[in-house]
Amino acid sequence: MPPGPRGLPVLTVVAALPPVGADQSSLPAVERAREELSSRHPIPGSRIMGVKERFASKSHDGPVDVADTTGTDIIPVESHNAERELRNFRKQHKWDPFLDVDKLDNIDDALASGNAEKEAAIDESLIQEDSPYPEVRQSVPPVDIDVPVNTIRAWAIGGFLCTIVAACNILLNLRRTPITISSTVVQLIAYPLGRAWARFMPEATFKLFGHTLELNPGPFNVKEHTIITMMTAAGSSISYSIDILLAQEIFYKQQFKWGFQILLMLSTQAMGFGVAGIARRFLVWPSSMVWPATLITCTVMYSLHDHSHSDPSQTNGWKIGRYSFFLLVAMCTFGWEWFPLVIAPFLSSFMFATWIAPSNVVVNQIFGGNSGLGLLPISFDWSTVTAFLLSPLQTPAFAILNVMAGIILTAIGAIGLAWAGPDFYRYLPLSANQNFDRFAEPYNTSRILTPDFTVNETAYQAYSPILLGPTFSLSYGLSFATLISTVTHVALFYGADVWNRAMNSKYEEPDVHLKLMRRYKEAPEWWFLSIFVVSFAFGMIASQVWRTHLPWWAYILCILIGVVLFIPIGMVQAITNQQTGLNVITEMVIGYMMPGRPVAMMLFKSWGYMLSYNGLTYISDMKVGHYMKIPPRSMFAAQAFAVIWLSFVQISTYNFLRGNIKGICTPTQSQGLTCPNARTFYNASVIWGVIGPKKVFGAGSIYAWTNWFWLIGFAVPVVQYFLARRYPRSWLRYVVTPAIFGGAGLIPPATLYYLFQWVIVGLVFNLFIRRRYFGWWSRYNYALSGALDIGTALCTVVSGLGLGLSETSFPRWWGTNVITNTMDYNGTAVTRVFQEGQDPIGPSSW
Repeated sequence: MPPGPRGLPVLTVVAALPPVGADQSSLPAVERAREELSSRHPIPGSRIMGVKERFASKSHDGPVDVADTTGTDIIPVESHNAERELRNFRKQHKWDPFLDVDKLDNIDDALASGNAEKEAAIDESLIQEDSPYPEVRQSVPPVDIDVPVNTIRAWAIGGFLCTIVAACNILLNLRRTPITISSTVVQLIAYPLGRAWARFMPEATFKLFGHTLELNPGPFNVKEHTIITMMTAAGSSISYSIDILLAQEIFYKQQFKWGFQILLMLSTQAMGFGVAGIARRFLVWPSSMVWPATLITCTVMYSLHDHSHSDPSQTNGWKIGRYSFFLLVAMCTFGWEWFPLVIAPFLSSFMFATWIAPSNVVVNQIFGGNSGLGLLPISFDWSTVTAFLLSPLQTPAFAILNVMAGIILTAIGAIGLAWAGPDFYRYLPLSANQNFDRFAEPYNTSRILTPDFTVNETAYQAYSPILLGPTFSLSYGLSFATLISTVTHVALFYGADVWNRAMNSKYEEPDVHLKLMRRYKEAPEWWFLSIFVVSFAFGMIASQVWRTHLPWWAYILCILIGVVLFIPIGMVQAITNQQTGLNVITEMVIGYMMPGRPVAMMLFKSWGYMLSYNGLTYISDMKVGHYMKIPPRSMFAAQAFAVIWLSFVQISTYNFLRGNIKGICTPTQSQGLTCPNARTFYNASVIWGVIGPKKVFGAGSIYAWTNWFWLIGFAVPVVQYFLARRYPRSWLRYVVTPAIFGGAGLIPPATLYYLFQWVIVGLVFNLFIRRRYFGWWSRYNYALSGALDIGTALCTVVSGLGLGLSETSFPRWWGTNVITNTMDYNGTAVTRVFQEGQDPIGPSSW
């Protein structure tokens, strides 16, 4: 810790001049440092690891004593070439939808003028002084504060909270209505715990392995807070492998015990972490990889630690500070959410047209939000708005417009299938996340299975093919289009950048945040590669030693799918907040290769899909650490600890619950621990692992037409690319085809009712308010989003724990009954009702 009175750490701004020291007890000093930094000539570029440095045992040197580091210690001595930096910046951000066209035009004008002063001014404003993006500028200050990070306090609180949360999430996931304690809840809880530690814990110093440790290093700071939150984010969410184990042990009666469980858990959780570390140069370090969702986390961090008032001249007249604003909104949200979640559920699903005409088929089909189109997007519940795409306030307007285009096209397609498509669609709900048989009933998988869980072909031909509703069948086609468009879009628009970042260590033009991070020693990539190799070996052992029916070559293939698609999927998510899931493609691949092996299908899907999903979660957390200036090696230690330790915590909790709770995962379990997610996982394994996708999507099958979406997903970004090259400043540069197909692919289980609310709220804040009241938006938008999320999450957890585990429900009244008495809610709003004795629906042969 820098010299000075206890509680008054020295703020160091890394710039071309020596650091600015200023006494400060909270983050208003950061704002003063921002102003100080903007008045100075910024530092030139810094070095990025090349192939040699990436796998060397020693990274490039950072400061030993950060407090004494100045700009001259961390930058090479070279001339500052504004023209070169602007040309590189323009090249790298040519297709960057976050960057306004006006800024690119200003760069063109400056370069065309040949005026060195004008070039330098543009270079400083866009690259040197701060981030080129307003979203990042208003969330993360372009400074680094020298405060302790690896403290006993941070590790004690972080280790305690992530352990408790991980164990609780296993239990809560088994409930009839699962809930999750997210890292946003921990982010809020950790703040008073850290403050209390700083106030009441005695000052004591001792040595451990040659390092001096302080029991109370002073005021609880924002970097400690970040480390605590990232520990929880890295490993507390329930692992996919828990559902696999439940399906194996409860439904397939396979008991592989502890050895298999530990290897499966560690491999599914840690393999993605290894890939994430190697992919940092593509997904974390570039400024264009914004990761909008991380800005909410950063804003909440700074809001909790910044108790200063706002400047009314900069915030459209508002004086309240972000800390007070955040707490006020969070408390109000927590109080309000009891009404839509518990007391008056009709406020959550405010589909009043279906209440007026609960038995009218057309009204329920058009306005119903459960199994209908949901063209009445009104709700007074934040959890409804954020149910499928998280907070719309964190997604940029161009990405929201892409999603809107996709759901409008999906609505048109669903209407066409429902009323003008094959006749059997008229017997099925428009939007139902369920498989049906030829009698318009839920598909009964037990009728086609042998005792060994293989398909009885004779029984299958005598019973029924799988029938899907209009939006469900479209969702599979859209999943195909999303995957191929992700690869095509990234290859066309960003392929050259990806190649250059891989081959040239100095290709990327670093922004101020990357330059600030270069003062710390980097976590070498061989650390991450080692974790990947070990976890890969664990997975191979688990798949081959136990009877999983998954060959070694299939295991390698599922890992290759996740690794190859990791960067394209990550780049799209970093730009749009939308992640392309690999669950469908992994199901399809294994189902075509090895039909009739449901356990192998589950494992193939888990390793392939979760490598990408978990890895991108870790990448997102690394971006938070990047913005918050957490030393990379400290970030590695926190994440690695959480990933490994919490794997053992989850497995231990799982076995404890299985061994001590009677009737777990049965429909009549007294505490409501019915394991709905595991049951869904089991049903999917039967359909795609036993029946196989060839019978559903293969040539000549009912849904063979969905394979045209592979061509559509490839063709649309190709056409867009050539048109955008012809008109580079047009609206075409804001089109992101994976977001168009991906958002719409959530229908079902989402419906237009949920997604249209998300679109409307997002456009109100990130288009209208951002343009009309930019000062207010800059100061409060992300703080508002974080407060709404945390208030809702706290209410969900408290109500779920207080009422759910005791199977207590709020007294029934009109506000709880009205939403359940409609055809839409009960899934009976169909154009034609199947009559007993009539001919079965669907094809006559299959």
